[in-house]
Amino acid sequence: MTTDARLTTAIAIFAMLALTGPVTAADSTYTDLDLDKCKTIASDDMGAIMKCKGLKGYDIHFLEGDLRQSMLYGPVRKELIEGAFESFEPFNHVNTKVEWRLDASGKPFAAILRWFIENIGDTGSPTKEAEGQVLVISRVAQPDDGLSCVVGYVDALSNPNANELARQIADNEARDFACGYQESMWTGKRGDKTSDPTHVWPEGLAQE
Repeated sequence: MTTDARLTTAIAIFAMLALTGPVTAADSTYTDLDLDKCKTIASDDMGAIMKCKGLKGYDIHFLEGDLRQSMLYGPVRKELIEGAFESFEPFNHVNTKVEWRLDASGKPFAAILRWFIENIGDTGSPTKEAEGQVLVISRVAQPDDGLSCVVGYVDALSNPNANELARQIADNEARDFACGYQESMWTGKRGDKTSDPTHVWPEGLAQE
């Protein structure tokens, strides 16, 4: 093969790779969380369990109790919806935009959602100045396992690249994260407005 032929072949291969990209690359898509459009599954004076529209085949399960919120994603097991609750110690609420991380086939494997932490300010009540913001990265349940859980956290106020860090956690950890066994971890800088997460998990329910 001549030098020109080798060069032509190399250029063709490079162009093909540039067009196709890595087969393991992840991408994002976004959905809105509108609680007014969610279906209430159960409720009492302390809160509610609701099912909300997510992606096709992957619903969002919203749980609220004592002014604290928790989220599950995908075809989640019934005992997990009824028995799990991962949130934060202070009162809190979630944002209305969910980022889904998709594999090469378009299947969601992780979800990223911003939490607002209603910390107590100098007035003795929650204030905007004391409010924390945390990106919570969760594993999306799949039809063959039914398990969704929190994978990791990023302090959205202390890290200018918080969104990038959250996507890295999702892409590197969520698919193989063992719900019920592994402990969710913080990544990046963590300030004093993040508060401590809380975890309630059904006994004996874990990733197989």
